[in-house]
Amino acid sequence: MDTLIIKGGMPLHGEVTISGAKNAALPIMAAALLTPEPCTIHRVPNLTDVRFMAQILTWLGAKVSFEGDTLRIEARKVQGIGDYDLVRKMRASICIMGPLLARLKSATVSLPGGCVIGARPINLHLKGFEALGARVNIDGGYVHARARKLVGTEIFLGGRAGSTVLGTANVMMAATLAEGTTIIQSAACEPEIVDLANFLNAMGARIVGAGSPTITIHGVKELHGAEHEIIPDRIETATYAIAAAATDGEITIRGSNPGHLTAVIDKLTEAGVRIERRGPDLKVRRGGRLKPVDVTTLPYAGFPTDAQAQMMALLTLAPGISIITERIFESRFMHVSELARLGADIELEGPSAIVKGGRPLSGAPVMASDLRASAALVIAGLAAKGTTRVLRVYHIDRGYENIDGKLRALGARIERVSES
Repeated sequence: MDTLIIKGGMPLHGEVTISGAKNAALPIMAAALLTPEPCTIHRVPNLTDVRFMAQILTWLGAKVSFEGDTLRIEARKVQGIGDYDLVRKMRASICIMGPLLARLKSATVSLPGGCVIGARPINLHLKGFEALGARVNIDGGYVHARARKLVGTEIFLGGRAGSTVLGTANVMMAATLAEGTTIIQSAACEPEIVDLANFLNAMGARIVGAGSPTITIHGVKELHGAEHEIIPDRIETATYAIAAAATDGEITIRGSNPGHLTAVIDKLTEAGVRIERRGPDLKVRRGGRLKPVDVTTLPYAGFPTDAQAQMMALLTLAPGISIITERIFESRFMHVSELARLGADIELEGPSAIVKGGRPLSGAPVMASDLRASAALVIAGLAAKGTTRVLRVYHIDRGYENIDGKLRALGARIERVSES
């Protein structure tokens, strides 16, 4: 099992190029199951989650090949059963269900796994499939869905924490081959949903309204192959911007999409970070003393839950009291106890974390509990005095391409070691 060893106290300087978005790549890979023709996808990040999805597609019968960051998928013949040992490894694997149901009218998929960050039910996915005419039941840890045909209808996908991103993606993909028109109300508005819709439209789907709470899908009889480039990863962009601020450095982030990060840029600016937008690039540096801010995670275009842990690491360095409220996942504060090991003063009160910032951090061994918590601990380790060891970093490899290599190129003293 790999460990990251970080010798902190070095400001980050230089340039970093952003990879393609994991949360766009995974459903787009699944969407290739909708056609027997070849699909070519560019700017695919080299991540363990992407490799898991490739293994799932291969298990289902698709031919999958990588060439650099270009992925080619040809699903000429597919089966409708997802393997338990593969699907259980990540939550996003559930998004194979919509394409399989649309194409084969039958799908059996294991209940998915992923990070332990609170309840992440798939009830809204299943509600959408049933509204389209499928019969759905759960038995023995598997979800079974079958339909003689799928028929378009109006579907409301709002949930307890707002809209569902994967649920919107799953139902949208299923509806592309349904008879008639499907209208998804309270649809997720995330850029990754827009990217998926653009890929589906390139395949011959007829989707309008992606990026708004109402998405309309006019069903077609078949889809064809397509070529597509994945959008930049907005969470990776946010993570490097926060790391630059935490280390009192100055970096240029290449190939991002600042328009996808308005809430993050706003809060970083409020905290005293200077950010210059130059087309697809961002120049980030600390503008002096950090200031405390209050942050509440919300569905897009609000502050993303996937950047909450990283922002908390930064705010431990800001003198004063910051309050971070988590409105998406109720168990997404598992990094708090590990940040405390580095010297952070954080108290939990219900869905909020009260960060008493300004105390210096000092290196210590810490344990990563999930993907974004891992990134937060790396940021804290970069800012801390002394040496920090981040254990169980397989989490971080699920969502960050070559993070230790990119940080070293920015001047960080970080190395990866394998430990039994």
